[in-house]
Amino acid sequence: MSFNIEVLRSQFPILSRKVNGQPLIYFDNGATAQKPQVMIDALNNYYSFQNANIHRGVHSLSQEATTAFEAARTKAQAYFNAAKSEEIIFTKGTTDSINLLAGSFGRTFLNEGDEVIISTMEHHSNIVPWQMICDERKAKLRIAPINEKGELLLDELKAMVNEKTKLISIVHISNALGTINPIQEIIDFAHAHDVLVAVDGAQSVPHMKIDVQAWDCDFFVFSAHKMFGPTGIGMLYGKEHLLNKMPPYQGGGDMIKTVTFEKTTYNELPHKFEAGTPNIAAGVALSATFDFLNELDWEAIHQHETELLAYATAELKKIEGLRIIGEAANKASVISFLVDGTHPFDVGVILDQMGIAVRTGHHCTQPLMDWFKIPGTIRASFAIYNTKEEVDKMIVALNRAIKMLR
Repeated sequence: MSFNIEVLRSQFPILSRKVNGQPLIYFDNGATAQKPQVMIDALNNYYSFQNANIHRGVHSLSQEATTAFEAARTKAQAYFNAAKSEEIIFTKGTTDSINLLAGSFGRTFLNEGDEVIISTMEHHSNIVPWQMICDERKAKLRIAPINEKGELLLDELKAMVNEKTKLISIVHISNALGTINPIQEIIDFAHAHDVLVAVDGAQSVPHMKIDVQAWDCDFFVFSAHKMFGPTGIGMLYGKEHLLNKMPPYQGGGDMIKTVTFEKTTYNELPHKFEAGTPNIAAGVALSATFDFLNELDWEAIHQHETELLAYATAELKKIEGLRIIGEAANKASVISFLVDGTHPFDVGVILDQMGIAVRTGHHCTQPLMDWFKIPGTIRASFAIYNTKEEVDKMIVALNRAIKMLR
C-alpha cells in the first residue's frame, strides 16, 4: 500500500480511543507496539473457529490449526530471508530466545576461559542469560564500551576479540537510546576472526526490513509484539549447522522422536527446540501480521520516521533544562530525556493525565543508566502511525507538566 498516515492509523483500533478524556497519543512503542485489526481478527478467528492442538492430530481442526500456525514459520523465513524454514525457532519472545541461545549454545560451545562479548547498551535480557551461562561454564563476559553520545566504540570492541572469543551478542537498536549499531561491520569483522554473532532485533523489526542472509548473522532474535503482532511469541533464527549442534533447551512433547525410560532421541529442526504446546493463537495472528507488514512501503516509512525523529528532537531541545540522553549520529525512533527540576516518574504521570503514554524508568538497562550516572529517563518511542501533530501535543503537555512540577 502507498503510505497514507490516516489510512494507516485507521487500521489500529486503539488509536481511536481516549485516555483520561483525551485522545490517546501512544509514544511507548519501544515497550510494545499497537495492533492492526487484521491481526486481532486472525486471533479471534482462530479461537472462534479453528481452536485445536497442532502437529499431532489427524482430525480436521488439528490439521487446519497446524497449517495456520506453520504458515507463520514459512512467512517468517521469507520475511527475514532465512535459507530454510527449519532455521526459524518459535519462542515466547526475545528474552526466551536469548535464554534458549545462551543455555543451548553455551553448553555446546563455551568452555572454561572462553569469552562472550556484549555491549554497555544491552537490555537486561541480553545481559543476565550470558552472565548465568558464563558463570556455569566458567567463561568470561566482556563489555564493549560506548561514548557520551551513546555510540558503540567499534574499534575498542574489535580490540577485545581474541582467540578465546566465541560469540558477540549485540543489540541492533538500543531500546533506551535509539542508537543503531553497525551490525554488518561487526559481523564481517567477527567472522574474519572465527567469532559468531547473535543480533538482538527486538527494537529494529518495527522500523526496517532485516535480511539475515545478507548480514550473514549466525543468530537473530525478536519479539512479535514489538512489530505490531501478538504478545507471547517471538523467534530465534539460527544457521542450520549451528542449531543441529546445539542440544534441546527444554524437554517434553513434540521435541522427541522416541522416548523410553532408558533413552530419548530428539526431533529434527525446528521442533527439537519447541517443547510442548506453543502459543498457537499467537502464531496464527503472527502470520496475519506478516501479511500486514508485507503490504507496507518501508522506504516511505523510513522517511516518515526519520523526519518525525528529527522534528521531535528539535522541538524537545527548545525546552529549557531538557537534556537528551543518547545523541548518536545514527538513531532510530527513540528519544530519552531528562528535565532539570523534575523526576521522570512525575512527568510521566502528568503526561498520562493528558492522554500521552511515555515510558519512565531505567528501561531494563540499569548498567547503561549507571554508566550515564542517572536513575532513569523519560522515553518517547515512535512507530509508523505516529505524527508531528502528536509530537506538538506532547510538547505542549510537557511544558505544562514542567511548569507544574517546578
